[in-house]
Amino acid sequence: MSNSINLAVLGLGTVGTGVVSLINDNLAELKRRSGYDIRITHVGTRRQRDDIDPSIQQSDDLMSIAASADVDIVIEVIGGTTVAKELILHAIKNGKHVVTANKALLAEHGNEIFALAEANNVHVAYEAAVAGGIPIIKVMREALAANKVEWLAGIINGTGNFIMSEMRDKGRPFADVLAEAQALGYAEADPTFDVEGIDAAHKLALLASIAFGIPLQFDKVYCEGITGITLQDVDYAEELGYRIKHLGFAVRRHQDADDANSASGIELRVHPTLIPQEALLANVNGVKNAVLVNSHPLGQTLYYGDGAGAGATASAVMADVMDLVRVLSANGHGHHVPHLAFVPAALSDTPVLAAEQMVTGYYLRLHALDTPGVLADITRILSDAGINIDAILQKPAHKVGQVPVIILTLPVVESQMNLAIEKIEQLTAITDKVVRIRLDELA
Repeated sequence: MSNSINLAVLGLGTVGTGVVSLINDNLAELKRRSGYDIRITHVGTRRQRDDIDPSIQQSDDLMSIAASADVDIVIEVIGGTTVAKELILHAIKNGKHVVTANKALLAEHGNEIFALAEANNVHVAYEAAVAGGIPIIKVMREALAANKVEWLAGIINGTGNFIMSEMRDKGRPFADVLAEAQALGYAEADPTFDVEGIDAAHKLALLASIAFGIPLQFDKVYCEGITGITLQDVDYAEELGYRIKHLGFAVRRHQDADDANSASGIELRVHPTLIPQEALLANVNGVKNAVLVNSHPLGQTLYYGDGAGAGATASAVMADVMDLVRVLSANGHGHHVPHLAFVPAALSDTPVLAAEQMVTGYYLRLHALDTPGVLADITRILSDAGINIDAILQKPAHKVGQVPVIILTLPVVESQMNLAIEKIEQLTAITDKVVRIRLDELA
């Protein structure tokens, strides 16, 4: 092959511009590491840019660029799940390797995309799709390849983490912090994907497939946002020695012989979670991301850094480019890790558990009339449902004759907790819906 590797960058938004800048700034270093001249031959953009090297061809005909003869690697950074999907499939059919930061596209259509790539003997790399500049995909696929992952938990959306951090540190209400996050550019005008956990669920689907060797199953990820978290709950959690974080969990479950309600399978869930104040993830603040992986025999390892932004994402994109350069330099027969870390034919059919089968501890907040026997009724209902109480906190009345009661429970199957809450809410002494937030000791 020639002594150069040609790239096409499709999309010149924040990430695409960051990729172009990184390549221009580090050309000599990239050649020192790869032995090749890595250059951009095409950019796909809707308008001509004066700040792009005139030797680079600019065009809005993205499909033509994706099939161009002088392109070895296509970098897709336009986002979305429609045009981006057509472009990537077109590039693959034309024998191009692909690098993408598009977690939504891969989470929802990755099985199809990876199968087509395998059939055409090309590779789709996606380090930038999860946790920005943190090399968690490479770690999971390569560094932990000899380990059996038992569970992982991650702060994988910086916007949600910024909001929860500000609420705790400065006592600011959710709506106020969200408005600031939008003003700072951390959250979109429509913040739904961030605050409702959809963005984190896309990333979790990818991480779980790599961790457990299962097909991508975004539609089976339980997803709960942070819009219902109040300062009251943040303060109560702190008083009990916990912090509330918006986390994604992928957990390998084994049936408990002593619990007929338990089941074997994989839990995939995104939700607000109480975790111990001393836990590593509890001290990841602002817009930072972090992923905690528990594997055997290594144990727990933490991966931390910038989860978004032009520099962080461009760094991850170029890490993928460098991997593909090594494949190309060996005429396509170089080192290549399977897309989902496991040989495609060996992917497991281990089931993803339904929400009712998940197992977690719980924080429950109730408002009860200040009458004799109320606590006894509540604890009896929990006991009858097989739920063990870890702590009870009764707070001063906010309203005359009503007291907040906070209960922490040990882990229990979700279906049992659902039944217990339904019965508690039927008590005449309970004046409002029970607030529940899941709890995990990360042990």
